[in-house]
Amino acid sequence: MDALYKKLYEGLLSGRETRLTTTFSRSGTKKELEQIDDAASSAVSGTRENSLILRNEPELTVMERFNPAPRLIVFGGGHITSSLAPMAVSMDFELFVYDDRPAFASPARFPMARETFCEPFSDIARHLTLLSSDYVVITTRGHKHDEECLKFVLDQKEPFYAGMIGSKRRTAIVKKGLLAENGSPERLARLRSPIGLDIGAVTPPEIAVSILAEIVQIRRRVEKEKGLGCLEVYADMNLMRHLAADRSEGEAVITVIATSGSTPRKAGAKMAAFFDNRTIGSIGGGCAEAEILGQARSIIGTGGHLVQRVDLTDKAEEDGMVCGGWMDVLIEDLPPTTN
Repeated sequence: MDALYKKLYEGLLSGRETRLTTTFSRSGTKKELEQIDDAASSAVSGTRENSLILRNEPELTVMERFNPAPRLIVFGGGHITSSLAPMAVSMDFELFVYDDRPAFASPARFPMARETFCEPFSDIARHLTLLSSDYVVITTRGHKHDEECLKFVLDQKEPFYAGMIGSKRRTAIVKKGLLAENGSPERLARLRSPIGLDIGAVTPPEIAVSILAEIVQIRRRVEKEKGLGCLEVYADMNLMRHLAADRSEGEAVITVIATSGSTPRKAGAKMAAFFDNRTIGSIGGGCAEAEILGQARSIIGTGGHLVQRVDLTDKAEEDGMVCGGWMDVLIEDLPPTTN
């Protein structure tokens, strides 16, 4: 395995923010990792800069900041969750599903989940530990299981978001039971229940949309308030897994290091490109990627790097696109790890 990316990936899995500093000079390329223990506190101390470049001439120094992709933990694997799961993964959440019924908690039902647990709800603490950056959705089939799940949440570090499906009456019953057991009234007051934005949802897919809409609204509002909208700081965990694994062939790593104006992705967006035109991840699609993929293929196997500016202004006018700024993109050769 690639030792540096393996360490980076393992840090992300443990919930820690990790910074990767890369310095390119005439004497070669140097990469250094710095792991931060409390990812959640750092994740809200954003910067309003839209560049990862620390220093340019005579050396190019790029500092990338990675926070773990947010974990979405769903208790209950019923019809709402089956609709919610693929949408959540497409939004770059790391999905965990927990249910006590084999038919509703299996890898076959949720192949997109990072992990699926089929265990009694009373045993959740044996299998999961919450992070303050987590999102929790409780959508079980009854009061008893709701209460068990919510009790677990209250006993853990408070997640970034916690919501429970159910009517106001059902929610009141569960809260009353927990308050009788000395549950935290402040924490219970922050519980999102009834869960989801009020869009008049009726069917399970519509309810799933309303839940994710509320999650995205809260997530993006906080990021905007803290200035994180200028940078992409949440790691693409699928790409990180790939970079950490053994490689039998060379490839190019492409990173957006600076942007100006309207661009499809911001500084921090990252992807991998192969000589045979395969790619993992994205820096924004056709208008942003097509221009640099040829350059990426030419880098593979050279041990080198280059910075390419992608000017979207003219293309936006010609094609009627909404993007109209520019992106500076770093392209690096990533050699095989195996012979």
